[in-house]
Amino acid sequence: MNIDRRRLIAVSALTGAVPAATLATSVAAAPISTFGIDATKLGVRAGGGADQSAMLQSAIDQAAGAKVPLLLGPGDYRAAGLKLPNGAQIVGVRGATRLLFTGVQGTNTALITAIGAANVTLAGLVLDGGGRPLPENTALVTFARCENLRIMDCEIVNAGRAGLRLDSVQGAVTGNSIDKSADVALYSLDARGLTIADNTVRGAGNGGILVHRSVKGDDGTLVIDNRIEDIRNVAGGSGQFGNAINVFRAGNVIVRGNRIARAAFSAVRGNAASNIQIANNLATDCGEVAIYSEFGFEGAVISNNTVDGAALGISVVNFNEGGRLATVQGNLIRNLKARRPAGTDPGDSAGIGICVEADAAVTGNVVEGAPNAGISVGWGAYMRDVAVTGNVVRSARHGITLSVTNGAGMAIVSGNLISGAKAGAIVGMDHARLVTDLEREPTRYANLQVSGNRVR
Repeated sequence: MNIDRRRLIAVSALTGAVPAATLATSVAAAPISTFGIDATKLGVRAGGGADQSAMLQSAIDQAAGAKVPLLLGPGDYRAAGLKLPNGAQIVGVRGATRLLFTGVQGTNTALITAIGAANVTLAGLVLDGGGRPLPENTALVTFARCENLRIMDCEIVNAGRAGLRLDSVQGAVTGNSIDKSADVALYSLDARGLTIADNTVRGAGNGGILVHRSVKGDDGTLVIDNRIEDIRNVAGGSGQFGNAINVFRAGNVIVRGNRIARAAFSAVRGNAASNIQIANNLATDCGEVAIYSEFGFEGAVISNNTVDGAALGISVVNFNEGGRLATVQGNLIRNLKARRPAGTDPGDSAGIGICVEADAAVTGNVVEGAPNAGISVGWGAYMRDVAVTGNVVRSARHGITLSVTNGAGMAIVSGNLISGAKAGAIVGMDHARLVTDLEREPTRYANLQVSGNRVR
């Protein structure tokens, strides 16, 4: 069997393979190397049209009992309902070892499942769902209550529902590709120390990478350096679906360094996600708000992101629902769209670079090409303690808008450069109604300080 030696050394180091002399006697009849058990020695061979679930399950159990990886050579293996015990480690030839799902809806609801297992590894496998339909809230590959999980260098393709589902999992999902999932690509619920890094997600029906919790609380998942493209919104709605990365109720999550293109709604959407960090991401061609922190969150750091093409660039809102406390710093936002996608409220604003409402600092950002406003501060009475300093706004209808509705709180607008604002550089708004030009009347409202800005 042609399995690359160097790669097996790396997998062996991660999975904890041990010398043959220490192996359990249950597989004594099969030749075993330092790197694992050749599946052919346990009767598992690629090819043929028959379902191989029973034979694969036996081989998985034997290798796991011996605490070594099961080595699958190149070719197709047809199976469904495989269950991974503690220590199960399945290693294939990257791009060539294919497990083809044979399940029928209502019988086997996954290709691979592990529940309550520790030290499980999948590496170098193509896991192909064949587009076979799966029930709601399921996935082609499912792990629940697992510790020290490793999924690496795998391809999960053609899932009839979600590609990968992780419930209460601790571990790492790295270097994989998830293509053409009918629903979401990767769904994590109630993670307990999870890293999702260096993966490629393409063509998911309703979402890319979702990090959710059953109730609001600490999560700490790292979503870093992934490539996510062509995320659709098959299920409809006004933003519940169609997001490349969605963080819901999960606190202390880091979303960093991701490359996102063509998401039906948001590139990164944090909903009731406190202490979220969204940094150094690059998002192009998003249908709605590219980077969103909304509803009942406290704490959002949104920094050094690039957004090129969206209805809104960055939105940090819903003070009416408790959304507050943010820094929006060093972002580059350009080429904004005048309309939100179908399904959203027709009255929702669009064509805005940055929206903030409460307890926020907006500093050192550059916004270019905003059909409505470069930076929008507050909505009605929902504005409190906002500083807008040192930003550059070019080619916008309004440079900076501030709420002047009765009951709105304090805001400072200072040291900004505004160029080419067609309908006013700094203006006061009562909801969507223009009230005053604050460049001409900077002291009209005692709660506002407008000074030291450069306008041309």
